[in-house]
Amino acid sequence: MAEIVVFVTTASEEEASKIARELVQQGLIACANIVREVRSVFSWEGKVVDEQEALMILKSHTDRFDELSNRIKALHSYSVPEIIAIPVSHGLPEYLQWVRSTTGSGHSDPR
Repeated sequence: MAEIVVFVTTASEEEASKIARELVQQGLIACANIVREVRSVFSWEGKVVDEQEALMILKSHTDRFDELSNRIKALHSYSVPEIIAIPVSHGLPEYLQWVRSTTGSGHSDPR
């Protein structure tokens, strides 16, 4: 199993902050970076939509992804939120160990 970076867009910075705090408190993520204003252009229900959103960049572990995505869906205002995980192929070993230990995945794969 490995560390992941998860991208989630939200309707506002406030919503992103609320979700991020909950996920950190529950140990589902080690960290969240919130980019307050991103412009998203996408197709939704047959229309091209152009909106301001906030972007969350979450650090977690594959062991936690299912629980993490379920929790995000429960807290999120969108009916179909963006939840995309990308595996981390390389990183500072001490940082990756911190992600594992913070998310409860630190007992295996010490680097």
